[in-house]
Amino acid sequence: MSTTIVNFQKFYVTKEGLVKVQKEWERLREFKHRKTMGETPSLLHSEEANPEYLSFQEDMTLLEARLVEYENILSNIELIRPPGKEGRDMVHLGAMVTLDMEGTIEEFMIVGTIEADPMQKKISNESPIGKALLGARVGDTVVPNTSMVSHRCKVLKISYHEK
Repeated sequence: MSTTIVNFQKFYVTKEGLVKVQKEWERLREFKHRKTMGETPSLLHSEEANPEYLSFQEDMTLLEARLVEYENILSNIELIRPPGKEGRDMVHLGAMVTLDMEGTIEEFMIVGTIEADPMQKKISNESPIGKALLGARVGDTVVPNTSMVSHRCKVLKISYHEK
């Protein structure tokens, strides 16, 4: 009897993030289709396993695993939506947050883990700073719980962009 592991993790994404995930899934499906439409290397090369065939099988296994991963993500996606008027004074997913980090002014968008990109100032809701900011209001000071760095972050501004 086989056991199937079911993952009920929610993947929070913006509309733009959803489009990117869908495009990547479609790109991988198309790549798999093209790869399997070509000539498949034969299993044996003389009396030994053909290295080209083994490489092809390994590539297909990795590709299939990525497709399954994307299908899991797509079936468990929850779109990030701005809160109603009464909730906009608090940091939620999708918020643009301006912080005073001990004299340095930084602005971050709080996103799900799939879209997190610190270089683009998009931080995950599961990161230490993201976790600390969720639920904070303008004027609050939060101290993210990290082992490497300790910043006191004062919330200066919270905004939500309608797209």
